Amino acid sequence: MDAAFDVSLVPPGLRRLDFDALAAEHGTPLFVYDEDALRSKMREYVAAFGPDAVTYAGKAFLCTAMVQLVGEEGLHLDVATGGELHVALRAGFPAARIVFHGNNKGDAELLAALRAGVGRIVADSHDELDRLERLGADVGVVPRVLVRVTPGVEAHTHEFIETGTEASKFGFTVSGGVARDAVQRVAASAGLDLVGLHCHIGSQIYVLDSYARAVEVLVTLVRELADRGVTVGELNLGGGLGARYLAEDPVLDVAEYAQVLQGAVREVSAGAGIAEPRIMVEPGRSIVAPAALTLYRVGTIKQIPGIGTYVAVDGGMSDNPRPVLYGAGYEAYLPARLDAPRDLECTIVGKHCEQGDIVVQGARLPADVAVGDLLATPATGAYGYSMASNYNKVPRPAVVFVRGGVARTVIRRETLDDLLRLDQP
Repeated sequence: MDAAFDVSLVPPGLRRLDFDALAAEHGTPLFVYDEDALRSKMREYVAAFGPDAVTYAGKAFLCTAMVQLVGEEGLHLDVATGGELHVALRAGFPAARIVFHGNNKGDAELLAALRAGVGRIVADSHDELDRLERLGADVGVVPRVLVRVTPGVEAHTHEFIETGTEASKFGFTVSGGVARDAVQRVAASAGLDLVGLHCHIGSQIYVLDSYARAVEVLVTLVRELADRGVTVGELNLGGGLGARYLAEDPVLDVAEYAQVLQGAVREVSAGAGIAEPRIMVEPGRSIVAPAALTLYRVGTIKQIPGIGTYVAVDGGMSDNPRPVLYGAGYEAYLPARLDAPRDLECTIVGKHCEQGDIVVQGARLPADVAVGDLLATPATGAYGYSMASNYNKVPRPAVVFVRGGVARTVIRRETLDDLLRLDQP
């Protein structure tokens, strides 16, 4: 017999919610966010790093309501495409507080950013620097640039979300003086304004020492640039702090994370004899992942002698592709029987035409789980809806924010007619 589900994986505002009523009103699958949990985590970051030092990484989850919430909490906003930029601007977010990422920004995307007055553009290649100089001159704007540096640091995470090694598609490598030369180019250009350096070593990181090693590489570069007459005033150290998906995953402390980064910058800067650069960070997953869960309805239960039990739900890889992409693990529970022993080991699968459409491998559920039960997977607030698809022509779920027990729809459920809206017969 397995122990009862670890309720600490569910944000406080969702622990005793009437999920049956929510499902009846909004259908399933359904993303449910605890708005107070989102705000609390943002405030925790601001308290640890200081005002004006935290940028929310919009790729983790973005919609109009989320943009507005980020603005209300005083954070900057990181976007990675022209589409994310469009959402941010339409939601009324101040362009000067937007950081624009991306390893292959096109002319149209850069023009939109320059015309809107985006505060920082993270330059990822010499091709992009060429575009920024040309487009900036065309529209009479001097782009404010962060040069993305690839420090060659192993982040101890999945290779698909590890972005700081020299094999990464992102940024300028430190080795061979590539990053140094790129920064000097920006500093020497009359058409570009050097704001600082950017570094992001990966995502879902638990080993804080990886950040300290990245800081050492960056500050050493800052010292080398200072010796050449180039001043770097800002270090954006990216995000990537891990989120807790499984009961055995560690709880990472934002204050400790801040102490590691701030302490490393302070120590290495002092040792290098340079002024301590200003620090910015870009959390995403660690803010939104633990603040949400996904509700499903059980549709079939299939017991295969000698193999195991499949519990199939009405969503799957179209609303959460992370298990397929990275082998990501999740927990699951039945909200109506929160405290029940979980005697049944099973595999929770989706409804898509893929054997790999697995929601939770090795799940534990009460032995009396039945067709029609509501099932929830916690910690689905990051890279679920933002990576959702219409595979098998399945409409994407609705998203609701809950505050004080009251739910509001922030993204409506797609209809079957929505699946045809782009068709040209």
